[in-house]
This record gives sequence, C-alpha cells and structure tokens, in this order.
Amino acid sequence: MKECKFCRLKNGEQRILFQNKSFYSIYDTNPTTRGHVILIPKRHVASILNLENPEPLDLQECLKDTVKVIKKEFKPDGYNIGINDGEAAGQTIFHLHVHIFPRYKGDVRNPKGGVRNIIPGKGDYVK
Repeated sequence: MKECKFCRLKNGEQRILFQNKSFYSIYDTNPTTRGHVILIPKRHVASILNLENPEPLDLQECLKDTVKVIKKEFKPDGYNIGINDGEAAGQTIFHLHVHIFPRYKGDVRNPKGGVRNIIPGKGDYVK
C-alpha cells in the first residue's frame, strides 16, 4: 500500500493550528467555507470507529482547541462538524479526518437541517 496523503505531510508543509499526542489540525487545502479545518490523527487509521484509547479524548481536545483558533481568526456564527467514513459516505482519503466547517449567517438561504441536507431532497422536515 502506498503511503497516504496525510501520512506524507511534512513538518512545516502546512500551518498546524493545534496538536497533541494523537491529532493535529490544519486548514483544508480546498476549503468549503472561510476557516475550513481538518483534524487528522497522527496514526494511520481509516475510520473513527478504529480509534484506540486515548485517541478519542485527544480528538475531543483537538476539536475544542482548534475551534478556539477558528473563533478568534474568523468569528463564525456556528459550525458543522463532519466525517466521511467509508467510500459510500464520500471518503476519498482513507485516513480519518474530521472536517470543521465554520458557518456564517447568510452563507446559505436556509440552513435548517444542516448536515441532514447531504442527500439532496432528504433533509426536509415533516411538519
């Protein structure tokens, strides 16, 4: 197996926003929103379901501390946080990475439903 894109990242290649023993965060190179960040485990693991202790706690710490950086730099009004886990879910790099999408009032016409709208037409709420 070839080494994956995230395993090949070199120190200094991208600005690291936060890191701990198990995770680091960087700006996404193809951002969807202003301040779009990804959290990446240092160990090669494809799925969040395969994290081992203490990695889940390190992920939580990385998430919280990275959001502090995003909040200070971009002042978003909210966040969508997501993982594409598996090919059917859209995962293209099979090294776990957690997206943090800062959201801003007015960035879409109607944000109701948030991540429920990943499948077009399925996010509508029944009244």
